[in-house]
Amino acid sequence: MINSIIEAISISLNEEFGDGYETHMEEIKQGLKEPCFFITCLNPTTELFLGKRYFRTNQFCIQYFPETNEKQRECNGVAERMWQCLEYITIYGEDKPIMETKMKYEVVDGVLNFFVNYDCFIKKTEQQTTMEILRASTDVKEGG
Repeated sequence: MINSIIEAISISLNEEFGDGYETHMEEIKQGLKEPCFFITCLNPTTELFLGKRYFRTNQFCIQYFPETNEKQRECNGVAERMWQCLEYITIYGEDKPIMETKMKYEVVDGVLNFFVNYDCFIKKTEQQTTMEILRASTDVKEGG
């Protein structure tokens, strides 16, 4: 589920910002080409509800690495666009979008850190094996 949400975030960012911005989901050790986004999930949690339903809290941090020398100004502009494009995302294979909760951002050392939650219920389905056919016959005992 987390990878599907990350892919949906990446698609929304690509639709908003175009091909000039790379989106990374894995750590980059060398050769980071700016401007770019880096998406990671922070401490997902699961809480059990009735009927094998689980509430998942998925907080994501989307880092934006600006390309200009006016880093604060650029990060603020990008964050404004992210408010809009990440309000709803659609996970591949789903027919309804999911809505964000708890959006916020901060700029630290010239890097935008945009936080957003995509919390949802998951219903766990178990694989059940069907029983074989059971045949029984009974006799009534006569007597007294």
